[in-house]
Amino acid sequence: MYPRFDLTKLKLKPLNEREHDMTLEDVKQLNCVQEMEEPELDELVSRVVRARNDGAAVILMMGAHVIKTGMSRFIIDLMERGFITHVGLNGACAIHDYELALIGATTESVPRYISEGQFGLWKETGQINDLVKEGAHKGYGIGETLGKAIFEGDYPHKDVSILASGYRLKVPVTVHVSIGQDIIHEHPNFDGASFGHGSHTDFLILAESVRNLEGGVLLNVGTAVMGPEVYLKALSMARNVAHQEGSAISNFTTSVLDIQPIRSRDYHIEPAKDRPEYYHRFWKTILVRTVRDGGTSFYIEGDHQRTVSSLWSKLTK
Repeated sequence: MYPRFDLTKLKLKPLNEREHDMTLEDVKQLNCVQEMEEPELDELVSRVVRARNDGAAVILMMGAHVIKTGMSRFIIDLMERGFITHVGLNGACAIHDYELALIGATTESVPRYISEGQFGLWKETGQINDLVKEGAHKGYGIGETLGKAIFEGDYPHKDVSILASGYRLKVPVTVHVSIGQDIIHEHPNFDGASFGHGSHTDFLILAESVRNLEGGVLLNVGTAVMGPEVYLKALSMARNVAHQEGSAISNFTTSVLDIQPIRSRDYHIEPAKDRPEYYHRFWKTILVRTVRDGGTSFYIEGDHQRTVSSLWSKLTK
């Protein structure tokens, strides 16, 4: 066997010794809207409204910077109003959401703490590992496990937790992890089997939601790899079953809200393989390949504070 790192040698510190780059003051209130005039955003809004009225899925796949830019309250409000029926998070989203609920602060300085060898090694954040292990033994996914713990537990700031809100509203919030990518994977109490079980359970929950995507909307916000790749596999599974049943999942809308400057190109055409843009997974996967059988796609360029708050504003007017 290859030599392995000895986890018992690690020294974890309490969160109250960490400097945080984000606090509750950075979580935007619903009156902090940066309006943007974008015809394609208006059309996307109309399709989300139609999907809600028709009972079709509106699935949000999101990256951690949506939380780090203070957009949690906007996401939660859309969940409460029925505009979002499923939220898919990466592991970093779950960590930031958990820390905000627990201590009202999150986000450490990577340059500082990686130099000290302390990056990610904070005791209280590691509680996530124990919760996920317990939840996996009971057959729960990561999202439902953490949402239940935050909602029912002593978390002073659970009102800004997307995970807790999902549990409260019975809106599935799933967490899709890649082992080694998140800070809690450094911890001695991390159990790979439990996270594998929990994340796989969440993947199956997402695939079930995708079965209701006909006439619905997929929103991919700030996730360049996890969102496109997990959605792609879930869609293939859902279509496999639909074809056996004589139905189809083809007439739906996909959208990407991100900062990549691709609007100057026709994003409905897949970039050539010899172009760097080909490796923008959200472009070829979400905007082209998965909607070429009858769907429609939109790309909304801008930072999350503009795109997410504008989407919320137009939906709630």
